[in-house]
Amino acid sequence: MSVERETQKPARASGRWRRGLTWETFGVPLAVLAVCLLFGLLAPQFFQLQNIANIGRQTAALALVAWGMTMIIINAGIDLSPGAVVALVSVIAATVLKEFGPAAGVLAGVTVGLGCGLLNGVLISKLRMPPFIATLGVMSAARGAALTYTGGVPVFGLRSDWFAWLGAGSVLGLPVIVVVALLGFALTYSILRFTKLGVYTYAIGGNETAARWAGIPVDRYKILIYSYAGLLTGIAGVLLAARVNSGQPLLGTSMELQAIAAVCIGGTSLFGGRGSLAGTFFGVLLTGVLNNGLNLLGVSSFIQQIVIGATILIAVLLSLWRQR
Repeated sequence: MSVERETQKPARASGRWRRGLTWETFGVPLAVLAVCLLFGLLAPQFFQLQNIANIGRQTAALALVAWGMTMIIINAGIDLSPGAVVALVSVIAATVLKEFGPAAGVLAGVTVGLGCGLLNGVLISKLRMPPFIATLGVMSAARGAALTYTGGVPVFGLRSDWFAWLGAGSVLGLPVIVVVALLGFALTYSILRFTKLGVYTYAIGGNETAARWAGIPVDRYKILIYSYAGLLTGIAGVLLAARVNSGQPLLGTSMELQAIAAVCIGGTSLFGGRGSLAGTFFGVLLTGVLNNGLNLLGVSSFIQQIVIGATILIAVLLSLWRQR
């Protein structure tokens, strides 16, 4: 019996070791490293500090949207509205800034993002609309509102050094927009890891019926999840408006697709109940590196859309394979 127990120990240790080598902890970081090395060989300027800072600036707003999208997908939901909401946030923030100053503009933009997230949550939880349909409707309404509000013309003339600093400034050598994205990561990670909202996010996504029977107020927490995602989207919209120093009614086009791709690449299950923010972090990084590297190589933006679409399909196939 003692010999049998001794032979079982290495097997159990080996099983734990294999379970530790998940796609999130091993596959995505390795893919990011491989892509970086490839672009470094094809484009020597890829590893220059200025280009690395550009990657951070280009992906920070997407990262904020992806943090919220991670919680939504773990909750077995989906959100198609972030790109359009970012555009609406940018034009509202720019218009209010011109009239009442930068602080009021930032507050107005973030409030619009929070309101859109709250609307998504209410439509899904209280009116029992499918998340795809509810967020598709909010996406169309938000984009139409942004175009109607501005007449399709960007809002220029934002004479505020502080607002421009949000998009182009730096803190301790890091771009401000990157610092905000990292703070958003820390906050979202803490919510998922240490709070009741995080526990219920996984529970509802794993089995909503069981969560209701367990006494979890599912509707309330769904509204909180979508509202929090809307808050992060509002912050992303304000930062993008600061980065381009204007309000753009066409800003954020296809951002929701890139966010979903990053979340799926990071290993979060589209069926809900499973996923990690660390995986999304590397998914965002891989998406940003791909876009930046293809730009350096002069690849057409149309081809880049094909690459993003193919990435989404591959990520979904991997998710289905892991689920089985």
